[in-house]
Amino acid sequence: MSQKVLIVLTSHDTLGETGQETGFYLSEVSHPVEIFDRAGLTVEYVSPKGGKAPMTGSDRSDPINAAFLDNPEKMTQVENTLHPTQVNPAEYAAIFYAGGHGTMWDFPENVDLARIAAHIYEQGGIVGAVCHGPAGLVNVRLSNQDYLITGKGVAGFTNEEEVAVGLTEVVPFLLEEMLTERGATVEKAPNFQPKIVVSDRLVTGQNPASAAGVGEQIVALLRQKPSNLSASA
Repeated sequence: MSQKVLIVLTSHDTLGETGQETGFYLSEVSHPVEIFDRAGLTVEYVSPKGGKAPMTGSDRSDPINAAFLDNPEKMTQVENTLHPTQVNPAEYAAIFYAGGHGTMWDFPENVDLARIAAHIYEQGGIVGAVCHGPAGLVNVRLSNQDYLITGKGVAGFTNEEEVAVGLTEVVPFLLEEMLTERGATVEKAPNFQPKIVVSDRLVTGQNPASAAGVGEQIVALLRQKPSNLSASA
């Protein structure tokens, strides 16, 4: 029996009005998935629109990226993601929001994904996110109507990092500011340095360099849980 992790990918492929392509950032998927695979977890994917999720950051000089790109099963998964309406949250022990700038446009207002995340968290599961992935958390409300992130420590792509990549005026909002507005305490490392924050069963990372660390912390929390929780044959 294997615990299941649901990875959320963006469906959004256009970087504002720049004409540039965007999507999910590969290393923020490949690195955690490599850790999930080694831990014997079952990984499934969902995106706001379902179907093929747009990808950026496919740097083959990163051997973990190259292995992911060369794995037909993994590529089939990210090209055939589930639609949120196809997901039964009771099946999953964890949900992980991968980053990439596309998330800033289609994660926050997706009520189905927010419902899935809240259900997984309230059934005792783990919620994780990295880089711009926490955009998917800003409107997740628990059954008491509190925001999931209120009162928790979090990490996410910082204002300073958004300035450094020159996209402050392109993104629809600044992630750090929205996380703070929702009552979270944003913890930061210097630009593009790893930063992982664990707050109860919420695991967040600041940037691509933090992706593997988020995966490791999700696995560590899952190992503390009964093996029969949200298990799959």
